[in-house]
Amino acid sequence: MAQAHYFSALIVKVARDRDKAAFVELFDHFAPRLKGYLMKQGADEALAEEIAQDVMVTLWRKADLFDPQKSSASTWLYRVARNRRIDRLRRQKTAELDPDEPALQPTPLPDVADEMDARLREERVRAAMAQLPEEQREVVRLAFFIGQSHSEIADETGLPLGTVKSRIRLAFGRLRQLIEADEAVDVD
Repeated sequence: MAQAHYFSALIVKVARDRDKAAFVELFDHFAPRLKGYLMKQGADEALAEEIAQDVMVTLWRKADLFDPQKSSASTWLYRVARNRRIDRLRRQKTAELDPDEPALQPTPLPDVADEMDARLREERVRAAMAQLPEEQREVVRLAFFIGQSHSEIADETGLPLGTVKSRIRLAFGRLRQLIEADEAVDVD
C-alpha cells in the first residue's frame, strides 16, 4: 500500500511540476512491467514495447488526468495500456472484430471473498511489519515496497550486502512466525 501511494505521489509531481526525476523513476518501474503485461495479453515483443512506450509518453503528457482518489498509479497505467492495445486491435481488424477476443472482454469483478482475504492478509502483514526491529523493517521496505535490489539497498544504507540479505531473511522468518501466530489465534 505504501508503494502505491509513493507511485501516485510521483505522478502528481509529474503533473504539477513536470518533475523529470519522478518520471524517470515511474518509467524505470512501470515500462518493463507494462511490456510484460502486454506480452501476456498476446502482443508480440515489438508491439508490447511500442505500446508501453506510448503509455509512458501519455503519462508524461496527461499526468494531470490521474486522480489518486479514483485509482492507484498501476491501475491507471495498466488501464491505459489495455485500452491502447484494444485500439490497436480495432485498427487492425476494423471490419472483423472478434467479440470473444480476451482483450475486448471487461475485466472480471473481483471475488468479494478473495478481496476480504487479501485485506485480512494485508492487515496481518502490516501488523507483523510493525513488530519487526527498525533495521529489518527498513530493508524489507526498501526491497519490497520500493523495489530495490539487495545491492541497491547495500549501496543506499552503507551496509554490507551480506548484512542486507541476513536482515531480510531474519525479517521473513520473524514475519512468518508473527503471521502464523496471528492466524492460530483466529482459528481458536
